Formats: sequence, C-alpha cells, structure tokens
Amino acid sequence: MDITVGEVVEGKVSGITAFGAFVVVGSGKSGLVHISEIAAEFINNVRDHLTEGQDVAVKVIGIDASGRLNLSIKQAMAPAPAPRRQNPVQQRPPAQLRAKAPVAEPTFEDKLKRFMQDSDSKMSGMKQDRQKSSKRRR
Repeated sequence: MDITVGEVVEGKVSGITAFGAFVVVGSGKSGLVHISEIAAEFINNVRDHLTEGQDVAVKVIGIDASGRLNLSIKQAMAPAPAPRRQNPVQQRPPAQLRAKAPVAEPTFEDKLKRFMQDSDSKMSGMKQDRQKSSKRRR
C-alpha cells in the first residue's frame, strides 16, 4: 500500500510521548502525530486524548526524505459546521440594547488641546480664588 500526502488513513496508536503519539498505519509503516496536530484546542498532556492501542483516523501531512510520516488527527476530522448567519434585519436588538458605535481614539493633538483647556480653566479659577481671598484680607 503506497501512502501519499493528503490521504486519510486508519491507524493504531503504538506509542505516546510528551510531544505526540506514534501511529502505525496501513502496511505497518509508523508515523508521528505531533501534539499540536491531535486536537483543535490546546493540549497539555497527550494521554488525556489518546491511549495506546486506540484506532484513529489520520491525515498524512508530510513525508520526509527518510520516508517518515508526519500525521494529523485534527486535519483528518471533518471541519465543524460554520455557524449560520442570521438575517441582521430580523435580529436587531431594541434601541436601548444596541451597542454604541465605537468612538475613535483621540489623537495626541486632541488630548493636548483638551489638557490645555482644562489647565487654563483651573488656572483662571485659582486666580479668581486668590483675588477673592486677597480682598477679604483688606
């Protein structure tokens, strides 16, 4: 049996390591399923997902110059169906629940202008307070 890249074949897990699992396919040829190719989600421990002797479907994703197989379990699985898009007109939330449009981040110049206005306002308030307090002292 000749194995080609892109082919999905049945195999049996023959060994588990910290970095993946070895799978024997078809004609007794062995290949590695790297830990990142076992499942779509993050995997910390291969033994949480696979056991030795388990039958698995694998996709051949590469064959190196030495003839070693690079295999993937997650690519052999059928992709999850995409969520159906609903008609946006029918699913509009009431006005009070709608999210407000994102506000553009102010530029440096806008921030500086705002700071200067606030500063001038505070300074004029302080001057008025000083004038009032100096008139009271007289």
